Amino acid sequence: MICRLVVSQKQSTSSATASASTAAVLSYSTMQDSGDLPVPSLAFRIDDPSRTTGHSIVRVIERAIGDLRRSVPVILTVTDGHSLLVVPAETATDAALTLLRRHGQRVRLVVGTEPRALPVPERASADWVLARAEEVAGPSLEPQPGDADAVTLVKHARLLPSAVVATLTQDPAPITAAEGLLLITAEQVQDFKLALANALVRVSEARVPLKHAEDTRIIAFRPTDGDDEHLAIVIGTPDPTEPVLARVHSSCVTGDVLGSLRCDCGEQLQGAVATIAAAGGGVVLYLNQEGRGIGIANKLRAYRIQDTGVDTVDANLALGFEADERDYGLAAAMLRDLGYASVRLLTNNPEKLAQLARHGVTVVERVAHSFEENVHNAAYLDAKRKKSGHMI
Repeated sequence: MICRLVVSQKQSTSSATASASTAAVLSYSTMQDSGDLPVPSLAFRIDDPSRTTGHSIVRVIERAIGDLRRSVPVILTVTDGHSLLVVPAETATDAALTLLRRHGQRVRLVVGTEPRALPVPERASADWVLARAEEVAGPSLEPQPGDADAVTLVKHARLLPSAVVATLTQDPAPITAAEGLLLITAEQVQDFKLALANALVRVSEARVPLKHAEDTRIIAFRPTDGDDEHLAIVIGTPDPTEPVLARVHSSCVTGDVLGSLRCDCGEQLQGAVATIAAAGGGVVLYLNQEGRGIGIANKLRAYRIQDTGVDTVDANLALGFEADERDYGLAAAMLRDLGYASVRLLTNNPEKLAQLARHGVTVVERVAHSFEENVHNAAYLDAKRKKSGHMI
């Protein structure tokens, strides 16, 4: 069997709404078979009509994310009607690779980075796949339909943006029944972020006095069919008939919680709370979008790359992500639920302003939100200013 290494081509962009990476392919020899993959006994199929329901999309993609993180392949049906078997490079096992080879053809590694490749040994293991997913370099060939969607799906799982993919040459229904694999569509993958925002609801709230704002309540939001919680930190009693002073803040465990000096996130969060309290009230939206949307594990990978002299933007690109993977549809949905149609936004990020406007939020004023740099975050802030257009 002829296998192909597929590597996606990316554009350097800070837009979280940029289109998914295209892909390129490198031929290589088949991997070694080894064992069977234990999978759930329940076959579960979501057909195209569910694309019209945000809740259904969230439910099926959340199920897919859970399977992929446990090395259970999923079947991805693309627009031209053919299907792919997909498993993340990060979680792939030899048994998962065996399942792909048993049912599919043209097994390939899809990597969401600039075109790069290395020769692949004839009997490559899952460990080899993971190592090459981070290190591949070299020429590339023509991509296959659905390869970019496979990488996008793995990104939704906040895993390394690399997938092992095999093309199915038969109806996927018997395979879903025989192996208990989930079947999803490329459209569901593409619509997932919008569906998350559309399915967002309040789940709980409580009064939580803060150090800089004692009159505070926190409201937790979550999509009805799963995924992460996001918080609205409402300070005082903002008047919904007036533009509300607001901060949209992405979670940063290292900066917000641990006091990391590599970024200014902790200062921005505490500064926003203090500024809003001093102004008499407003809201901080705390979104679960660690590492500009790539997740904590991948953020640490990006830090490791930065330690070689690469800046924060190029480190994300080197891993196969966009410079910024965040989508602010969640923030717009939370503001609508809270009754705030217009905001005065504490931000330096022009993309945040543009996205909120696209999602129907009126931003009447940008309020500068900068803090003193230190020796550890000076390069980070410089890259945000020069490459992402931040108004610092």
